[in-house]
Amino acid sequence: MHPSDGRVVSNFIIQALKGEDITIYGDGNQTRSFCYVDELIDGFIRLMASPDEFTGPVNLGNPVEFTIKELAEKVIDMTSSKSRITYKPLPHDDPKQRQPDITLAKKELNWEPKIKLEEGLVKTIQYFETLIKS
Repeated sequence: MHPSDGRVVSNFIIQALKGEDITIYGDGNQTRSFCYVDELIDGFIRLMASPDEFTGPVNLGNPVEFTIKELAEKVIDMTSSKSRITYKPLPHDDPKQRQPDITLAKKELNWEPKIKLEEGLVKTIQYFETLIKS
């Protein structure tokens, strides 16, 4: 994950590690689900190894939702940052909810995520701390 790719996880972690304000668009009540990359790769591999008659499409992701504000608060806490949360207008095309239905992945691929958000954040924060120090 590139530090300036514009994704919410990388944005929040970089802002927190630098002690900058954490920018939330909207009121922070929109929800997202976060899946650690290693688990997504496992899902892709299982899909590629599935029988030829199973062609998908299949959703891969973590169905557990968190508000954007909860994510910001977790990142601030886990980085021991002095960052504050600031709010900007929500873009008109920003979805209020993102949550994959992984029923088919469970059934056909015997796949579901096991890494909780906090565990994935620990690894991701360590990754970005190393990048910033370089």
